[in-house]
Amino acid sequence: MLTATNPYTGQEILKYEALNEQGVNITIAKAVNAFDSWHTMPIQQRAEILKSVAASLRKNKPLLSKLMAEEMGKPVKEGGPEVEKAAWCAEYYAEHAEAYLSDEKLPSDASESYVCYQPLGTLLGILPWNAPLWLAFRYLAPALMAGNTCVMKHDPNVPGCAQAIEQVFEEAGAPVGVMVNLPVETPLVEKAIRHPDIVAISFTGSAGAGAKVASMAASEIKPSVLELGGSDPLIVLADADLDTAADVATLSRIINAGQSCIAAKRIIIEAPVYDEFIDKLKTRLQKLTMGDPLEESTDIGPIARADLRDNLHRQVTETINAGASCLLGGEIPDGNGFAYPVTFLADVTADMTAFREETFGPVMCAIKAESAEHALVLANDTEFGLGAGIWTDNIELAKDLAMKINAGQVAINGIVKTDPRLPSGGIKKSGYGRELGPHGIKEFVNTKQVWIK
Repeated sequence: MLTATNPYTGQEILKYEALNEQGVNITIAKAVNAFDSWHTMPIQQRAEILKSVAASLRKNKPLLSKLMAEEMGKPVKEGGPEVEKAAWCAEYYAEHAEAYLSDEKLPSDASESYVCYQPLGTLLGILPWNAPLWLAFRYLAPALMAGNTCVMKHDPNVPGCAQAIEQVFEEAGAPVGVMVNLPVETPLVEKAIRHPDIVAISFTGSAGAGAKVASMAASEIKPSVLELGGSDPLIVLADADLDTAADVATLSRIINAGQSCIAAKRIIIEAPVYDEFIDKLKTRLQKLTMGDPLEESTDIGPIARADLRDNLHRQVTETINAGASCLLGGEIPDGNGFAYPVTFLADVTADMTAFREETFGPVMCAIKAESAEHALVLANDTEFGLGAGIWTDNIELAKDLAMKINAGQVAINGIVKTDPRLPSGGIKKSGYGRELGPHGIKEFVNTKQVWIK
């Protein structure tokens, strides 16, 4: 059984039947059987179906927002925009997939030579709980428009959200089997990865779990895309627009109660403006309201699970004990559920836990840098490499730093975010491969060269 638990109250919501091994085989077979008719369908017809799915998402936005709030604690005022973003992703690929997948003519010694892009078959997407709608469609929309069929194994925390996504496709009139929900407990995930009819795997989650998925996929000679954890630096130089930078740093760190891979987790501030910027951040963080995610007034919902909160508190406690200053929060509140307060740690150094590990919650760390060069060293002093931010009025310097930061994406004077129009992904322990943009749709295709004399 898969049990949905409300992280705000700590109470069980509902139990969902999990598939056994036979159920896994039957479900995957549905997607396999749908492949022939789906990938031979004109791409314009696939596009119309994806547009219908987007319309169904918007129609069901209140229900989907409520499900996210109840199952993983996302405030409803963030849930609605997440549903809209998922719908945008479906529409974007419906409109642009044909151009992204068009044949590319290349010169050679042939009379004609070109590259075409063909779907691989039936894919498995293994998804996390922290953005149940957006992360699902980041996987589904490009893969489906490329002509693949998709098996979706969502996180056990959000079984209701997973079921609702499948129902959205049904309501939109999508052909049976092109997208199937795979509600299984963790021990059966390996069976799905190794299933002979699964041709490739998309995984979003922790670095530890990603390493296991990657090793299984590699042992079966199946391609995979991994979007894993992050400890994103946000560099603030002395000439930056400090007020705007503080607004964006706060939003980036606190959205979804800080449970985001691409959140700005390490705020690296140049020494001349360190104290001033600390004050600006503290002022903004103090205004945020923690509470029931079903209330529109709530800024910060709970941590998704008790074990995740316990680990976050360990990281905070170890960092304070190592000499960091706790300017806000830092204590587990009384009451039911898994709430954790907005916590602001200043004077963090590179040897402290909150610098070295990914903190998945509303915990902001401030680090002092003596110069732009020192800030770059601190930014790169991590095993992760997902995103990074730079704030400065010197755009040429920012561009130079962006080339030297070890990350998959860099935002200059803006927020690190995912966008259907642009590729997203990481390096080092943040994973490999890309999602979204023209690059993402080509991860799960056969890049076939054709040579004609």
